[in-house]
Amino acid sequence: MAVASLKLAETSGAAMDRKIEPNLWTKWPLGVRVGAAIAGSAALALTVLALVLGDSARTLRVPAVQLTVSAVVQDVFRDLIPLRAKVVPRDTIYLDATEGGRVERVLVEPGEMVEAGQRLIEFGNTNLQLQVIQQESQLNQAISQLQQNEIALEQNMIANERALADIDYNIVRLSRSEDRRDELAAKGAVPQERLDQIRDELAHFERLRPVQAESNKRQAELRARLLPAIHDQQEKLQLNLEVVRSKLDSLIVRAPLAGRITDIDLKVGENRNPGQRLAEITPDTGYKLSADVDEFYLARVREGQLSDVEVNGQTAKARITRIYPQVKDGRFAVDLAFEGAEPGGLVTGQAVQGKLALGADQAGLILPAGAFLERTGGDWVFVMTNDSSADRRRIKIGRRNSEQVEVVSGLAAGERVITSDYTGYERIDRIVLTR
Repeated sequence: MAVASLKLAETSGAAMDRKIEPNLWTKWPLGVRVGAAIAGSAALALTVLALVLGDSARTLRVPAVQLTVSAVVQDVFRDLIPLRAKVVPRDTIYLDATEGGRVERVLVEPGEMVEAGQRLIEFGNTNLQLQVIQQESQLNQAISQLQQNEIALEQNMIANERALADIDYNIVRLSRSEDRRDELAAKGAVPQERLDQIRDELAHFERLRPVQAESNKRQAELRARLLPAIHDQQEKLQLNLEVVRSKLDSLIVRAPLAGRITDIDLKVGENRNPGQRLAEITPDTGYKLSADVDEFYLARVREGQLSDVEVNGQTAKARITRIYPQVKDGRFAVDLAFEGAEPGGLVTGQAVQGKLALGADQAGLILPAGAFLERTGGDWVFVMTNDSSADRRRIKIGRRNSEQVEVVSGLAAGERVITSDYTGYERIDRIVLTR
């Protein structure tokens, strides 16, 4: 142990006593070292300056095998877009709850064929029944009051006519009595006072007659105005009464037409509110196609445009009949109807592929479509300057389909363009192709 410690001490002492040689930099004279530092700084400054003042393009090196290069050619642009559609029933009838209530009976199952007027669902609704009874009572009272008003007008008319007839009768009666008494009064057989009394009564009824006649006329005009209004109001109340009573009929849901039940999901005992969907019926009116189209073509898709579709190995033609302009997830929907006879063997939900013609074929400068469009929208591309590099260039495109892009400006026939995906290239000015 003591010997080992001694050797260790000797070794340490030898290391500490070893002479340290100066490095090459410290051997140079001070002036030389200062000059070398200045020269190095100058070289570094020139390098930075060259980088700044030299080629300022933002360059990216990409293996050539990762890129797709396509040539710009003078060709015919086929104004077609791919169409992915599905077969759906031409007509679908939706049954919604009118009044709602508790489901008492469900009389059909999905897939069953039903006839027009057939019972499908029965509801129970005590509150509705009480409400109908109350409304019926109120409407019946209103109808009864109108009928009383009409009777009163009729009775008033009869009374007026009777009063006028009484006046006319009294005038005739008193006129005859006056004529007879005039002769007797001349012979002194009748007192003058009685004759004067008859004349006074006659004069009274003669003055009363035009007053009664005018009153009768006004009453007749009023009656002529009121009766049509009363009758109209009675008809409306009768219609309201029928509507109120029909609320109870709505507790029994019937098929509006013949067809197949395609959707119904009800359980006995559950409650459904007014307006809730109850079932769907598909009448036997044929099929149509429903397709989703990229929103890029929204301004160019029109009703009446034709599409070739492949159905069960056969080519058929379908025409756009309706466009739904609401855009969802970058797409909008269209409906198409088959031209002529429908292809056989159609099944609801069946997928159909086709091509929709947006316009006529036209010659132009064509660039193959590629993934670059998703990043640039056709505003710029990378154009090959030689076999190993491509520069960014702004262009303008017109129409496009799934295979072609119509070039309006910025490119010439024969030029080559990188048409693969541009992800990560948004801030790049030049691409260098590497092996």
